[in-house]
Amino acid sequence: MSASVLQNVTHSCFALSYLCALLLELGRTFWPGKGWRVAGLAFGAAGLVAHSAFILFHQPTPAAPYGSLLLLAWVLALFYLYGTVHHAKQAWAVFVLPVVIGLVGLSLALATAPNATEFTVPEWAAGDRFWGATHGLLILGASVGISVSFLASLMYLLQARRLRKKLAPGGAVPMLSLERIETMNRRALNVAFPLLTAGLLVGTLLLSQGHVTGDNWLSLKVLTTAALWVVFLVLLYLRYGGHVPARRLALLSIAAFAILLVALVAAHPFAEGGAK
Repeated sequence: MSASVLQNVTHSCFALSYLCALLLELGRTFWPGKGWRVAGLAFGAAGLVAHSAFILFHQPTPAAPYGSLLLLAWVLALFYLYGTVHHAKQAWAVFVLPVVIGLVGLSLALATAPNATEFTVPEWAAGDRFWGATHGLLILGASVGISVSFLASLMYLLQARRLRKKLAPGGAVPMLSLERIETMNRRALNVAFPLLTAGLLVGTLLLSQGHVTGDNWLSLKVLTTAALWVVFLVLLYLRYGGHVPARRLALLSIAAFAILLVALVAAHPFAEGGAK
């Protein structure tokens, strides 16, 4: 793509494409037919292409709130497209696409806020670009794992409710079995926690080397990220050592995702008058 074409790609291009894909997938669940799925995949793929083009041209930094949300939405859009093709008979997109659309909408709201794109990296941090990028990638990977755990928890709660009420397993919203959902959740947690731990350690070292003030250590982003790590530690302990009912674990995973959103939206302490 030429630079002029990339420049014309906006949030609306891929957000509306994802929305159309979601509406088509919802139509498929109520009125089964191959045409719905093909059209939904076409709009989803078009949204992912436009999303990729937008990121390629604007290169948003994951250290800025709108950038981290946009990059997370892009990875989850890949997850949606792969899952929709791989799990053709399940309503995969009905769960994943609303999260993708929500993240894109939130990133748009932050991008249009005053001074949202003004992000100044301090001199001490500019000399540690490698570790800064490593920190960002680790946190992004952890965010993907937490998001997948959140999606699996929603699926689990809905599927468990349907089984309790003895509803037909092939109802309006065909889903994975509880065993497969539980496996997906467990794998997501097992991947997210070490990535989050490593990302926190790298971020702590960067803040320590920067001789930052106490206000930076007590910033909303640092506190919520630390709280997220504690919640995940408790979650892993309860899962493997506490023998807690799966429903409570699912609710705790949903709470962890809510904390993640607060952490992503919060301004980064690396910024000087950075993104709001």
